Amino acid sequence: MKTLLSHINQAHRVSDTEVVERVLAGEKEFYEILMRRHNQKLYRIIRSYLHDEEEVEDAMQDTYLKAYKNLSQFSFKAQFSTWLIRIGINEALGRLRQQKKLAAFHDQKDNLSELTLLQLPDTKNMNPEHKAIQKEVKQLLEKAIDKLPAAYKTIYMLREVEEMSVTEVAACLNLSESNVKVRQHRARLLLKERLYEMSVNSEVFEFGSRRCDRMVEKVMGALPS
Repeated sequence: MKTLLSHINQAHRVSDTEVVERVLAGEKEFYEILMRRHNQKLYRIIRSYLHDEEEVEDAMQDTYLKAYKNLSQFSFKAQFSTWLIRIGINEALGRLRQQKKLAAFHDQKDNLSELTLLQLPDTKNMNPEHKAIQKEVKQLLEKAIDKLPAAYKTIYMLREVEEMSVTEVAACLNLSESNVKVRQHRARLLLKERLYEMSVNSEVFEFGSRRCDRMVEKVMGALPS
């Protein structure tokens, strides 16, 4: 019998639908595949609403647990990622409402305190100057994105960073495709051109491997027997 590790190593050959079916059939260990596959995307989306790193991870954990609990309600006509993102957004918004931050969130000014959101790429082959420039560029980009109003920031993260299609984003946010396009265009205008050119980078707001492992361990340990 194949081990879960073997399945994970071959996960790229298995669709989300197949994995969901295995979990629903009682093989809950396969839920780890879904988590590792979507951790990065879910982190980036929730991070566009919440800024506190501990709160973001708590929201991610609750999102995964709610998704697992309601997995039988998943419609196989939709993409699992779209369904998961909706749960994540609702979780983030719920936390903002509970903390009475929602109204202030849309108008708040960016906090320019030091950020440590990016997992830097392997820099062993970079010279010191290149390393310093790489780190500064990523910090500047994060600050620029954080300054975007919420309505535009989420669109930007989904379209420009995650490279999701207009149709997928519209489905996640319950918006028309034309509205998504308008907000995406506005988000670009709000960012300085030099930062926008740097932003097409899959390493922005990375959910690094250690954090991914920790999230998987937390959720898998909290799943019902």
